[in-house]
Amino acid sequence: MNLVDALFGSFAIPFMGRALVVMLVLAVVAGLVGVLVNLRGLEFISDGLTHAVFPGLAIGLAVGGTAGLIPGAAIAALAGALALTWLDRAGITSDAAIAIVLTATFSVGVIVVSRSSDYAGELEALLFGRVLTIPPSEVVPLVVVSLVALAAVALTLKQQLFRAFDARGSRAAGDSSLVLDLVLNAAVALVVVAAASTIGTLLVLALLIVPGAVARLATERMWWLFPAAAAFAAIAAWLGLAAGYAISVGGGFDLPAGSTVVGVFVIGYGVALLVRVLLDRRHARTGRPRPTLEDAREARRGAEMAGLLSTPLVSPRKTS
Repeated sequence: MNLVDALFGSFAIPFMGRALVVMLVLAVVAGLVGVLVNLRGLEFISDGLTHAVFPGLAIGLAVGGTAGLIPGAAIAALAGALALTWLDRAGITSDAAIAIVLTATFSVGVIVVSRSSDYAGELEALLFGRVLTIPPSEVVPLVVVSLVALAAVALTLKQQLFRAFDARGSRAAGDSSLVLDLVLNAAVALVVVAAASTIGTLLVLALLIVPGAVARLATERMWWLFPAAAAFAAIAAWLGLAAGYAISVGGGFDLPAGSTVVGVFVIGYGVALLVRVLLDRRHARTGRPRPTLEDAREARRGAEMAGLLSTPLVSPRKTS
């Protein structure tokens, strides 16, 4: 098998074509939503939501078979988003809230799955995904779920960024922190629904976190974070599926597609991190350290004092 066959010819096969369409849409949407997750420091809340989806997947599979996966996961994910938001606003620490939701929901899912005659097979599919066996009837629902998550973030993007950089200023401007938190958590939940149905609940976090982290390594310009994350996610998803096919079919070594895609995401992050370290060392040797978000903040403040700009940029910090 040559490189062209692996990168392009393999996707002429129907099941590979379906996997590529779903993974490209999902990876791009997850990358864009993940930028906000990264800026808000909500990685562990996202982890809690990935586990909250598990019982919905299990109940949906038990009640309606594969057709019940998406509805069951959607209900569980949105319920988990509401629960996490409520617990956080009730004064319970984020780590405690995540631990409560994670352990309770995951245990319910395991109990439901254990009642099945094919316990091991169903548990493996729910945990590690089934990206190459997505039925044609589920392609459109998965794409729609992903696009709804993208629309929710796009409609509130300016307010979400304002809250990420200055929570007090956002509240003073009249933005509802409750609404913004619910919208972002719901978007994360919907991404988790689509991802859990394809690459499994244990691997979802890579799609949400890695593209945003790579974008932060690649650029310090805020609005470039989103296209950088989306481009990395799309390329990594494509290369992951192609590599899995080439190794499994051409090399005779069977690899799970979902895990291979996640592996490419992680390798991509490692390469980006190495390049960033080398560039930082080069800048250090030349006596010109690369600009940071803090440098941008100071530069903008200086410009404001000179009357050139009117809106200050505050360095990002974690907010609940």
